[in-house]
Amino acid sequence: MSAEADPIADELSELIFHVAGRLRGGFNAAAAELGLPPAQALVLANLSAPTPMRELAEWLSCEPSNVTGIVDGLERRGLVARRPDPADRRVKHVVLTEEGERGQAELRARGRAQAHALFGQVETEKEHLRDLLASVLAGSPDPCKSLRR
Repeated sequence: MSAEADPIADELSELIFHVAGRLRGGFNAAAAELGLPPAQALVLANLSAPTPMRELAEWLSCEPSNVTGIVDGLERRGLVARRPDPADRRVKHVVLTEEGERGQAELRARGRAQAHALFGQVETEKEHLRDLLASVLAGSPDPCKSLRR
């Protein structure tokens, strides 16, 4: 069956986009409650190790100059700090501060609550859905680098 004539794949794609939209909307609302723009909240929620600014730009699919503004905002709030790379002092790594770790924990807790509310309706099928989505992801290349290491 060609990709053009697969109505089930089309419907799956549409449903996944809708679910992702709901998750994104809830995440953005949680970010707003914490006074963070979505891009800053995205970095804060996913930063788990010292990460070079250029890698953040690749992960966010934006220009390095945009990352500078995002990190500037997080740094002004005391949520992250820039640290020079020990091997190349020209490279700056973004690291969470203690306040950033607390903010990250709050964003993640709100995300878990939202996911529970969204996926609680399919409690008996949740593991199966997870396994199916993991299988889809495992079978296709990931064009994005992850901040999680």
